[in-house]
Amino acid sequence: MLSSVTEDVRVNDRLTIPAAELAWRFSRSSGPGGQGVNTTDSRVELSWDLLASDLLSPALKQRAAERLGSRLVDGVLTITASEHRSQLRNREAAQARLAMRVGEAIAPPPRQRRATKPTRGSVERRIGEKKRRSQIKRNRRGTED
Repeated sequence: MLSSVTEDVRVNDRLTIPAAELAWRFSRSSGPGGQGVNTTDSRVELSWDLLASDLLSPALKQRAAERLGSRLVDGVLTITASEHRSQLRNREAAQARLAMRVGEAIAPPPRQRRATKPTRGSVERRIGEKKRRSQIKRNRRGTED
């Protein structure tokens, strides 16, 4: 299904980036395109100023800035798409990629792993297997004369 490219970018159920906050840039794309490759501006750059946006709370902005780190240039996240021959499909790909990146960046951190002790049975099985392996290797040795 093709979505309209002038619409807002829906990141998740609670967050949608309005079209007014998005900046588009178009240029000629390298790669497939046939005769039209030199005449159409099918490469798309989609930029969103994360730090200037009022959509996110300060805590979410901080988390997103830390996770996006090297992808941000002066607080602006830029997504490039040039894998399709048409500008429309590249625009849709850029929107989908932006939604995915922002969604991953603002997702809550995973729960911390709770340390557990190995069970007595698993320890005994491990020790028993080590003893069996050492016995096998000991049996491979030749007898010393």
